[in-house]
Amino acid sequence: MASPPLLTLANMQLTFGTTPLLEAANLMVMPRERLCLIGRNGSGKSTLLKIAAGSVEADHGERFLKPGTTVRYLPQEPDLSAYNSIEDYVMDGMEGADQAYRVPYLLDALGLDGSAPTTHLSGGEGRRAALARTLAPEPDILLLDEPTNHLDLPAIEWLEEELSSLASALVLISHDRRFLEKLSRKTLWVDRGITHQIDKNFSEFEDWRDTFFEQEELERHKLNRKIVREQHWVVHGVSGRRKRNVKRLKDLGALRQQVKEHRNQTGAVQFTTTEAQKSGKSVAKLEHVFKAFNDRDIINDFSIKISRNERIGIVGPNGSGKTTLLKLIMGQLEADAGKIELGVNLEPLIIDQKRETLNPEWSLSEALTDGGGDKVMVGDTSVHVIRYMKDFLFLPEQARTPLRALSGGERGRLQLARGLRLPSNFLVLDEPTNDLDLETLDLLQELVADYPGTVIVVSHDRDFLDRTVTRTVAYEGDATWQVYAGGYTDMVRQRGEGVKARKMAGNNKADKADHAEKTVNTTPISASGKSQSKGKLSFKHKHRLEKLPKEIEQAETAITQCETILSDPTLFSSDPDLFNKTISDLDKAKTRLEALEAEWLDIEMMKEDLGLN
Repeated sequence: MASPPLLTLANMQLTFGTTPLLEAANLMVMPRERLCLIGRNGSGKSTLLKIAAGSVEADHGERFLKPGTTVRYLPQEPDLSAYNSIEDYVMDGMEGADQAYRVPYLLDALGLDGSAPTTHLSGGEGRRAALARTLAPEPDILLLDEPTNHLDLPAIEWLEEELSSLASALVLISHDRRFLEKLSRKTLWVDRGITHQIDKNFSEFEDWRDTFFEQEELERHKLNRKIVREQHWVVHGVSGRRKRNVKRLKDLGALRQQVKEHRNQTGAVQFTTTEAQKSGKSVAKLEHVFKAFNDRDIINDFSIKISRNERIGIVGPNGSGKTTLLKLIMGQLEADAGKIELGVNLEPLIIDQKRETLNPEWSLSEALTDGGGDKVMVGDTSVHVIRYMKDFLFLPEQARTPLRALSGGERGRLQLARGLRLPSNFLVLDEPTNDLDLETLDLLQELVADYPGTVIVVSHDRDFLDRTVTRTVAYEGDATWQVYAGGYTDMVRQRGEGVKARKMAGNNKADKADHAEKTVNTTPISASGKSQSKGKLSFKHKHRLEKLPKEIEQAETAITQCETILSDPTLFSSDPDLFNKTISDLDKAKTRLEALEAEWLDIEMMKEDLGLN
């Protein structure tokens, strides 16, 4: 006898304002289910998952949870502010008979220090802490909303194995195709407020969806032809049989209403690039390059030649030095040893999905027009901001929406919209796939393929790399980087394994190591390019360790002062010069704080390595 479902959502309906988000959404979760939830950005996937978790109540519909069933939900933006440490946050998610032994295992696997305070966590650390809290109890149902966001490749592949081994039922939202293909057995598609389920793995979904759209278009064409015939009858064929005529006219009205109520498919993003002059045939040439930060080797004897129109992928775990390598290739950072030659006529465009440059209080229109007006300069052409918004699937009524109110996917599209206005011949995409839906990812892949210049992609998305790059630069460990022909799968085939986590001294804090790459205080290296090891902490480092706490406090004070000034909602209109200066000061203060914290962390790690703690 088949087991009853653990969770059932029947005919869920939810409207925000006047716009229906969910009209007839259904979800059934069976024991050990493996279900992926698919849909365009804004289709209601995350909302449906919140309804399933019980954190959002629908306007209409029935939610039934089998008595005794445990559910854990992973949100996209977890809040750890009420907890003193990561371990406190994770342990607070345990209930009753939950086995707490999994907590240290999960913290270690996700590279987290349980004793770390929650006050200064990066977005990646917060997401990984939330993932540990969700997985630790081994619940009956796991509801995971974009679990791979902010995870590096080793962590993503570990998570695949961990989820595969659990007995929990799984409902998963993700933009990572490879992740979905490995974990799903069924697919639930949210389209225009209605759910459609197919009992197939995600790998077969896209072909099924395309067939669905073709059939829908055929049915719509038939409906339109039928209306035309009925309208012709109304004009030319009305006879004396009143009863039959009244019914036929009523049916015609119903057909017209059906057409009126039909919700069209969401349009596609209109990616266009502004072409600059051609760069030189050689874009960048690195020969035997070395780079170290604070006695830690980042790049060790690396060489590569990048030619015009190449597509290069860079992969490695968090903290391995991807940012440093990228800056060396672009000429933004000098090597400690070795030779770097940049090509001529380079006009780079960096699209950074961390979105640190966006002021959350800007409106969407201000972000696209750089502060005001109603025109967007796309290359040398002036385009009305509303038209440009529509190309990236924004509604006209969103023009005055503050950026803080946008979803992750909308912020991703905005960053692309801002970047693609500018002429370029050297495109750098830093984690471009974060929060983008699958259809937008398809178009981004086409953009990379058709881009009239050179492209470098830094990404943890294996499928995206396979579809876009022709060579892959991979971290090999111990500051060594190797160039492989082809995409990620080709690299794995050649080296026999995927990217492995970076081994770190002391606490395994990959995000902090990433910050350490950006610190301005570098340690001289020997002529061979190797960092000089010391048997004790130098006077310079001892002195810095004494001074850093005060400097960090000063940077934090500067940030608070800037944020206080910017809290005035009328500042931009009353004093735009002060607004722009404060934004600039705030960026500088945050950059300085990040560098100071990274420097302090490096010196503390050096002390631990030397046994001085």
